[in-house]
Amino acid sequence: MTKHSKLVQNEWDYLSQHFGLCEQAAINCIYSVSTLDLVDPEMCSDYLDRLTVLLQSPSRMITASQFLKRYAFLTSVPLLYAMSVYNKGLDLSVENCSLESSSGHSWLEHVSLVDVDATMPETNERHVWRDTVIKACFAENLGKLIQVMSRVANVPKPILWENVAVRVFSLYEKRIGVTEDQQEQAWGKADFQYLIHEAPGALFGEKQNPLSRFYGEHTSSYVSNPPMRVRKTCCFYYELSCVEEYCSNCPKVRG
Repeated sequence: MTKHSKLVQNEWDYLSQHFGLCEQAAINCIYSVSTLDLVDPEMCSDYLDRLTVLLQSPSRMITASQFLKRYAFLTSVPLLYAMSVYNKGLDLSVENCSLESSSGHSWLEHVSLVDVDATMPETNERHVWRDTVIKACFAENLGKLIQVMSRVANVPKPILWENVAVRVFSLYEKRIGVTEDQQEQAWGKADFQYLIHEAPGALFGEKQNPLSRFYGEHTSSYVSNPPMRVRKTCCFYYELSCVEEYCSNCPKVRG
């Protein structure tokens, strides 16, 4: 089904520079933590409370929403990019990830991997391999984290899953398949179609695919030109902005 591989240096460089994925060992810092610790409700609550102070957030719920936006970018985005562009799978399960922040003045600068080996699909087995790659990152990482954070921070799961969905949509619509490389275009188109419309909920740790409900048409309004896809839920970013700045696709400012 799979064969072992490794990312070459220029591939690692791209994932690190653009998405914050690193292969270094974890930094011993109060704001650095193993993702495995965060799926423990007590440790997750403690981490969110410390992050709430750091971000000057008004509540643990809002902190959890902002955290998931950043964490989804640092995990699902490089994983999917490597899968659809390099045809290589990385292990983004909770056991293999650490969250890195070098000081109390910044947070979630990057995610590092304990095991940096990659996999590639055997001939005619890409669809089976793809399920394995997706499941490790979503069902065995983001999905677990969303379950815990929804419970300890009292934040609705749809908000957290849409925070993930907008990252996935942006990656495939703005970065993957935009070159003239026909193989990249083919993989990107097929993978995006599968993630949004075909992948079963089990790959995300859910009964139903949690991304598909957020994939709608781009629309125009007085606050967006050209058209863009409006979120169905609000992530509460404006609660952290000193000027109450809303996201450009926020449902609260459409008209």
